[in-house]
Formats: sequence, structure tokens, C-alpha cells
Amino acid sequence: MKSLELLAPAGDMERLQMAVAYGADAVYLAGNTFGMRSFAGNFSPEELKAALELCRAHGIRVHVTCNTMPRNEEAARLPEWLEYLEELRVDAVILADVGVLALTKRYAPHVQCHISTQASIVNYQSARAWHDLGASRVILARELSLEEIREIRAKTPKELEIETFAHGAMCVSYSGRCLLSNYMTGRDSNRGACAQPCRYQYALMEEKRPGEYFPVYEENGETYIMNSRDMCMIDHVADLMNAGVDSIKLEGRAKSAYYAAIVTGAYRHAIDAAAAGLPLDPVWRDEVEHISHRHYSTGFFYGQPGQFTENARYVRDWQIVAKVTSCDGEGNAVLTLNNKFAVGDALELVGPDVRPQALTVDALWDGDGLPLEEVRHPQMVFRMKLPRPVPPLSLLRRKADLSP
Repeated sequence: MKSLELLAPAGDMERLQMAVAYGADAVYLAGNTFGMRSFAGNFSPEELKAALELCRAHGIRVHVTCNTMPRNEEAARLPEWLEYLEELRVDAVILADVGVLALTKRYAPHVQCHISTQASIVNYQSARAWHDLGASRVILARELSLEEIREIRAKTPKELEIETFAHGAMCVSYSGRCLLSNYMTGRDSNRGACAQPCRYQYALMEEKRPGEYFPVYEENGETYIMNSRDMCMIDHVADLMNAGVDSIKLEGRAKSAYYAAIVTGAYRHAIDAAAAGLPLDPVWRDEVEHISHRHYSTGFFYGQPGQFTENARYVRDWQIVAKVTSCDGEGNAVLTLNNKFAVGDALELVGPDVRPQALTVDALWDGDGLPLEEVRHPQMVFRMKLPRPVPPLSLLRRKADLSP
């Protein structure tokens, strides 16, 4: 079976390093402007150059997002940015505006044009039209079923690549086109600043009775009337392959480095297993339960996903405590600290292609080899013996209910 490209999020250099180490085929990221995740760290021009060098060394493609709808003053600045992307020879620009497409073809002629999900492509005629204008890939709207994707694949040029989201947050509106956030908070969804007011708990107030709030119920006393679940297709990667998808995207440029590592590693194993015609090892399926997420669904791929209306809380059951910077053949490791822990604590070790393994902390040493009972200062360097040798960027985590 034909394999899929695994496209992972990279909100900053740390998250990029995790995506690279844990098995991404390609990454998508943004510069300081024109990208739709304003709360991600993003990349300065110098950092973008360093990101390209890292990815080139590992054979990983780089897609740069320019998927806002630019206003006049922004359109005037785009040619300089696109010329820089051409100079760096990034692999693709992700865009949603037909004017940006025209500018990209002119100022970055060697860079592929990928049409963002912001364009809400839901039919084969739209996909064909973008291809006729010079797009090499379309990123389909999240709101499509597998049957609709199969038809789009069958009725579009075979050289046009099809990408779809497979994991992460969903939108109560067509992706990114909701005006609720802008209206209520001044934070523009199309600029990546969505406050997610669809997740809020609402009540009804009568005009002449200020301060008297009446609950708004859908059913069973539930009041989160627009709350959407997260998408998770890790159990159905083979179905995405069979539908003719070329690339699956993991949502989450604004999420943590831990998220980038774990979700990338889990889907790497899922794709490899599906391509080989094998079932996914349950240990890797379980990894997507170890990241911060809302209740999962399969999106619109098999029909309406339904809502989870009891609450809008994230499920946060695990916390990263340390990151491995080096480890010798006997498991003697140097680490940096994220969250404090002590001798005697129960932790779990996971890493790039490293099956999760439980351990109890027997001993800790500082950077100079002096014994410690506890490590507690963020980013401090310390040493400990791990149960097996692991590669750099492996992680120690612990079970902890961090749900708000």
C-alpha cells in the first residue's frame, strides 16, 4: 500500500526538533507574519534559515504558512518575504488567497503552492480550479467524509496532491471562518488568534432582569452548546490511504513540544504499520491518550462527529518532567528539567521509537556528579541512570491530573 506523508506542526525551534526526531516526513511552520498561529513562537528569518538547515540534514520537507487573508499593506510586503522563501528554497508555501498564489508564482517560482484548508475546498471542481491556477496540493476542508474525498481524488488530476487533517482541534464553523471570536474578544480567527468562544459555557439573560442568568440546555442538563471534539484518526490511517490521500496533517503549532513529540511518534508508527498491512501496536495507539486533548472523535470522515456537551475541559493526565540531552550505551543520561521530581517517584520513559517504559527514580546527581534528593529548578542540568540507552530528546513523564 502506498504510504502517506506525515506532516507535523512546528511552532518554534524546540517543537521542530521534536517533530524531526519523532518521525515527521515534513513540517509546517510560519515566519513572524502571514501565518495563522499568532500565539505560536514562530520563526524569525534567521531562525527559519536554521530550521531549513536542520530539516535538510534529515531529509525533511518544510512547508511555510502564508495562509492569512492579507490586507493592502500586507500584500505590499509579501513580495519581499516570498523572495526570501525562494532564496531559502523552502519546499512549499501554504496559502489561501488567490492574490497570494499569484505573487508566489511570480516571486517564488521554485516553491510549491499548497492551498490551505482556509480555502474550504469541499468539491473536485474547486480543487481542479486551484490546480489550473498553479497549485500542486490542496488541503481539504475538515468537514468532508471519506466518500467525498474519494470522489475528489477520482475527479482531479493525478499529479494534484491531496492533504487532509488527521488529528487535532476542530472548529464549530468551517475552519477559521467563524466571526464569533473577533466580535466578542477582538481576536481574529483568520489571524490565528481565536479565543475559542465556542467552548464557553453560555447562559440566557433577559434584557430587563440584568444579573439573572438562566441556563441554556441542549439535553441532559448540558450547556456547552457549540463545543466541538478533537479529531483523532490514528485507528483509521489505512482508510485515509485507501481514499487516495497523499499527506495527513497533525494540527497543533500552538501546542507544546511534548505534544509535537508524542503525536508525531504515534502517527509515525500508525502510518508505517498501515503501509505494511499490519495492525497498529496498541502501545502506540495509547500514546495519543497521553497528550493534552479534548474528547476524541473521527471528525466528519464517517459522518457527523457529534458534540461533547458536558464541558470544554482538556484531558490532561500526563506531565513531562525532563528531556534527555545525551545518553551513553549503559543508560547514563544527562537531562534538563521541566517539572520537579524526587528520588522514589514513579515516572515513564518514552522517546523516538522508544516504547514507553515505567521506572522508579533510584538516584539523582547534579551536573557535577553530586547526589540529589530532588531536582526542582526549571532547565537545570542533572544526571540519572535510565533503564536502557535512549536517543537525545527522549522524555521522562509522570501521571498527573492537570485538567482544569
